[in-house]
Formats: sequence, structure tokens, C-alpha cells
Amino acid sequence: MTEGHNRSRSIAGRVAIVTGAASGMGRATARLLASEGAKVAVTDLDQLACAGVAAECGDDARGYALDVSDPDAIKSVVGLIAKDFGGIDIVVNNAGVSSHAPLDDDPAYEEIWDRAVAVMLSAHQRIIRAALPHLRQSDAARIVNIASTEGLGATPGLTPYIAAKTGVTGLTRGMAVDLGPEGITVNCICPGPINTAMTARIADEHKTIYAKRRTALKRYGEPEEVAHMTLSLVLPAASYITGAVIPVDGGLMARNA
Repeated sequence: MTEGHNRSRSIAGRVAIVTGAASGMGRATARLLASEGAKVAVTDLDQLACAGVAAECGDDARGYALDVSDPDAIKSVVGLIAKDFGGIDIVVNNAGVSSHAPLDDDPAYEEIWDRAVAVMLSAHQRIIRAALPHLRQSDAARIVNIASTEGLGATPGLTPYIAAKTGVTGLTRGMAVDLGPEGITVNCICPGPINTAMTARIADEHKTIYAKRRTALKRYGEPEEVAHMTLSLVLPAASYITGAVIPVDGGLMARNA
């Protein structure tokens, strides 16, 4: 990379994969990257939903059905994306699942645990490893893993989710060290309370109470606010940021009381 290009704040023409992009933070990220000129591969479980988001993103976006818990599907879809777009520059691992499971009395605990780890941890490394040959051909390869403030603290009844998200922070640091000599950056965002489908079941009045009690900004965040941090990390100019674990949480982790 030339020094000038290394400082570019444009992702125009870059190819980005966004998982879990049919709704919430993934959708907001796909739309934002596309608005900045990136070519976006929108992936999620449902092909029609992916196609809908891809249409929102414009002519340089395509939708791909992908179950990230399926290792074979990951290899196939990542390879297809690289072929369709002529390479891969950016990977955003955003796919997630709700994983509430009381430790003692939930007969489905083991199933919930396995699903959480498969979707929110194992899938991340599989997607990165599948994309790696293509990322190595990029002059500004960027990887962003979406974890959670539950990876920095803990809420009762969420041990499968907490374990998976904590694993993502460690995976990020480990891969940053492994890939740093090649100039590939790997960073992690830990969203706090965000208005998504996963939090939609919480009553608005309870959200308000929680946000006022726990966050410095005293409100829930919006998916677009997380997406803008992702955009900042995937810029070619973000060439000396790697291994970072960044809360986007309205100051939740900053408060003691």
C-alpha cells in the first residue's frame, strides 16, 4: 500500500460481506457501507429477506442465503461471493441469536449453548478463514466482529450468549496478532442496549428505565449508530487499529452506578 492510499477514507469499490444482514445492525451496516460506495454481499438465513435488503443497498449489492452454523455452506457461499464480486476486502461478522437459558432448570440448555457457540463464535472464525485467501489479495483488508457488552460483563440467565460473545473478544485479539504481519486488521465492536428485533420484546417503559439507570446517555442506541463505528473500522485509513474491543453502548460500561 502507498502511504496516501493507506490514509484513504473511502471504501468505494470495496467488497464487503455482512452476515445477519436481513435486519437490525446487519441491515444498517449493509446499507451504510453501500451508501459509501462499497459492493455489499448481504447474507442471512432467508433469501427473500436478503434480496430485499440488497435492493435497498442498490445495484452493487446481492443477497445470499447463509446459515452460518453450517460449515459447508460458509465455504460455498464465501467462495461464490468472491467469484461474483471479484474478491473480498471487508468481513463483518454480525449474525447472532437470542440465547436466554437459566443455568439449572432449562432442559434445552445444552441445545441453546451449542446454537449460541455455533452461530456467534465458531461461525466467525470459519467465515474469516474461508475469506482469508481473498482478503490476502486486498490492499486494505478489514475484519470486524460484532460481540456485545455481555462479552465484557454479565447478565443473569444468559451464560450461552455471554460465553459466545466473550469468545468473540478473544478470537478478535488472537486473529489480530496472527494476521497483523500481513496488514489485515481485526477489531471487535461490543454493542450495548440497541433497538433491534432481539430487544423488541422488551416493553418500552422497561427499556427507558434500564437506559436511564445504566447508560450515560440515558437511552437505547440505534442500529445505525453501531454501523457507523463499523464503517470507521473498515476504512483503509484505519490501518493502525487492530485487536481493539470497542463498546458502542451509550456509556453503559463507564458507569459504576
